[in-house]
Amino acid sequence: MNKVILVGRLCRDPEVKNTTTGKAVASFTLAVDRRFKNKDGQKEADFVPIVVWGKQAEFAGQYLSKGSQIGVSGRLQVRSYEAQDGQKRYVTEVVADEITFLSTKKDKGQNTQQYDPANDLDEDFHLMADDDDIPF
Repeated sequence: MNKVILVGRLCRDPEVKNTTTGKAVASFTLAVDRRFKNKDGQKEADFVPIVVWGKQAEFAGQYLSKGSQIGVSGRLQVRSYEAQDGQKRYVTEVVADEITFLSTKKDKGQNTQQYDPANDLDEDFHLMADDDDIPF
C-alpha cells in the first residue's frame, strides 16, 4: 500500500504547466511541521515536493499561493533521470490524488471563514484525480 496524507503550507506559488497533450500539471513544495522540536526548542519542518494533475492543477494555480494551507492525500513516487553531467539523479515526490483547500488567496490578510472554491462553480466538482488525469 502506498498512501501519503499531509497537511502543510505552500512554500511558493504553484507552477502550472500544460503537457504537449494539453493536460495541466502543477508542482509546488509543501512545508509540513514536525510534531517535535529540535534540541534548541525550535520547530522543524519537512519540505515535500507535490505534483498535481488535471483539474486539481488548474484549481491549485487559481486558488493557492505561497502560505496557503492545504491537506494532500496521494502516493509517494520515486523516479530517476540522467543529469547533464551523466550522473543518475533520483526525485522523490508526492503525486496528489486529492487536495483539501484549508486557506486560499482570498483568505490572505482576512480573518474569515474558510473559502470553498466549489461555491464559485456552476456545477459540482471533486478534487480527486481520475485515472484519465494521470498520463502514465
